[in-house]
Amino acid sequence: METRLTLKLNESVIEKAKEYAKTHNISLSKMVEQYLSSIVAKSDVSPKEIELTPLVKELSGVIKIPADYDYKKDYIDYLEKKYQ
Repeated sequence: METRLTLKLNESVIEKAKEYAKTHNISLSKMVEQYLSSIVAKSDVSPKEIELTPLVKELSGVIKIPADYDYKKDYIDYLEKKYQ
């Protein structure tokens, strides 16, 4: 079932979106629908369900970090040295 939706957007954004839709042979409505659909689909996926790419799998575990590593302290130290 399709339902109408009214949006208030910046006029220049609308014009650019119309141009983009026209060059890609898609209606503006369909483009917005696909965008919203992709956002909803991403929010439904838990981090554990995301498939890792081969590169990420290969790099996983390369660096061994101690369990008590305080990355916040290291970052603060870095910033203090950078902005002295």
